[in-house]
Amino acid sequence: MSHLRLRKCLSGPIEAPTWPAGIRPVELAAIEPRQAHAVLDEAFPGLVAAFADWHGNLTADSEYDPSLCVAAMADGGEIAGFIQCWTSDFIKDLAVAPGFRGRGIGAALLTHAFGLFAGRGARHVDLKVEPDNTPARRLYARLGMLEVPD
Repeated sequence: MSHLRLRKCLSGPIEAPTWPAGIRPVELAAIEPRQAHAVLDEAFPGLVAAFADWHGNLTADSEYDPSLCVAAMADGGEIAGFIQCWTSDFIKDLAVAPGFRGRGIGAALLTHAFGLFAGRGARHVDLKVEPDNTPARRLYARLGMLEVPD
């Protein structure tokens, strides 16, 4: 399957995330990881490994840093979204639970990640997206991500 590589340059001022009311960022280590897995599994049906494999592979990966895996937690404890990033300045996955879509959670998670990467001294951050994923591509473009050669 072909993908587009998009990049956000981090050389200028980084916009602070705007979290929707009742949503706050929490690191993966502060939640039950099965909740993050469930959001990914729901967003990408059939593409996410079973929990034990997913979690084991995630935490054993040389590019894993728990501070770069962030959940958007609702006041009631439900996970509204999740972003998984690698230390190579790459966003691996972004998912928002269906019941929470359209509230700005994806944008908040992305801008939060941009700030994390900028704080680490990254010059840019990349991600890959399917060419026909129009809603995601609109979000990424709105946040200043541009297509670059893969």
